[in-house]
Amino acid sequence: MDLAAADRRAFLSGLALSMLAAALAAEAQPAGAARRIGYISNVQSSSLTESWWEAFVASLREQGWVEHQNIIIERRYTELRKEAALAVAEELVRLRVDVIVVSSTLTALAARQATTTVPIVLTVPADPVATGLVTSLARPGGNVTGLSFVGTELAGKQVELLKEAVPGLARVAVLANPTNASHPLRTKEIAEVARALKVKLDVLEARTPGEIKAAFATMAKRRPGAAIVLADPLFVGEAGNLVRLAAEQELPVMYGLREAVVAGGLMAYGASFTDLFRRAAIYVDKILKGAKPADLPVEQASKFELVINLKTAKALRLAIPQSLLVRADEVIQ
Repeated sequence: MDLAAADRRAFLSGLALSMLAAALAAEAQPAGAARRIGYISNVQSSSLTESWWEAFVASLREQGWVEHQNIIIERRYTELRKEAALAVAEELVRLRVDVIVVSSTLTALAARQATTTVPIVLTVPADPVATGLVTSLARPGGNVTGLSFVGTELAGKQVELLKEAVPGLARVAVLANPTNASHPLRTKEIAEVARALKVKLDVLEARTPGEIKAAFATMAKRRPGAAIVLADPLFVGEAGNLVRLAAEQELPVMYGLREAVVAGGLMAYGASFTDLFRRAAIYVDKILKGAKPADLPVEQASKFELVINLKTAKALRLAIPQSLLVRADEVIQ
């Protein structure tokens, strides 16, 4: 074989392979202009958390950001431990994400500890001022901004609604997670409202599924007239078990999420988490377009839901007052 021809054939073959490799790499890698978003969740994937995620991604799409086209989303799950959340936040910082979206107070605090420069967008932390995440709602003052669902104020309203739903209510149990930085604030608000309504209060704590079961065993002994389960990533993940344990004791329970009522809980009052995740995407859009977190005021929840399950009320032999039913956003028959 002619040496020159062989060399030419080898060159063309190598060129073809190089072009093929480049084409495959282009398909596998995002475009150079793609922005990177970090997303941290404390709750394992479920139909509930996926609905929040889908609302977030759909809202991003409305702003012109499409996953795998002009954005990459580094989605991470972390256990409900400060060390675990911090490790995930630090990993995202190393990946040089343009913004970090957090889904709880714990992950927000971990992300802020991991970085003072990467923008952090809050979705559902209860009170970012009281927990030290921002200086004020109007002037966040650092690299953290986003949404807050004013959980402390809503907690007091939950007591009032429960008192109205359960005639002669004299004692309420509150299930809180001691690892949740916002829960002391919420239990304080509940205690103040309960005192004004002349309702006694029992605060029980749980940081694991086993401790949830133990807390309900304690309720069975103390026999409260009703209970409030505070919003928390652990309790979201254990919603099915919470509803089952309450049913076994025939205990009226107020939750913070409508999904718990859909699953069989008695009632819920709180901010729409789906709406908060949708609005968080708008913050991400502004930041990716050059806005600074310090210049973006923290917005509070604007959409609230009162949901009542009449089937569960009937099983508990509760006649929900018509005055309460007409104020409900959703009544499950």
